[in-house]
Amino acid sequence: MENKLAINEPAPPFEAQAYCNSQVKKVKLSDYQGKWVVLFFYPADFTFICPTELGEMADKYEELKQLNTEILSVSADTVFVHKAWHDTSLTIKKIKFPMVADPAGQICQAYGTMIPGEGISLRGTFIIDPDGILKAFELHDNSIGRSAKELIRKIKAAQFVREHGGEVCPASWEPGQKTLKPGLDLVGKI
Repeated sequence: MENKLAINEPAPPFEAQAYCNSQVKKVKLSDYQGKWVVLFFYPADFTFICPTELGEMADKYEELKQLNTEILSVSADTVFVHKAWHDTSLTIKKIKFPMVADPAGQICQAYGTMIPGEGISLRGTFIIDPDGILKAFELHDNSIGRSAKELIRKIKAAQFVREHGGEVCPASWEPGQKTLKPGLDLVGKI
């Protein structure tokens, strides 16, 4: 699996079908210009860890929207499988963000999450800024679940850095904590 993505470079564009709010609709990454976007890749519908992660993202969706952030979950399933999962799982029924279908694996390939020969994606999280620039990404073994709380912290840090040129966020930074200016001491107050 070769990943050609680069931080601070444009995120690969895509257009696909998505299941969202009881409808099938077309989505394009460019539809979200001006917003932060989280692409949340997961292996497959009707699995074990995936509903725990997607349920947590659904629980945090309003908070993320307040941060001008849209969530797009992506798997190699079809929109019909997304709908069937949504219709039969109380956890997945909570999801209000688009569930992107990538049955040909093109989006997964573009983002380097596809597991060769398996037809499923690794767990991958990609943060894209309002200009379509990739700011952060991480890939996980499929047996390791992710944290929405940590994702939100990273988005807040990325937004702070964007709004405060020249300042950077140290480890585990939270809003209101001290930041750094390269070459200078800590700035701000706790």
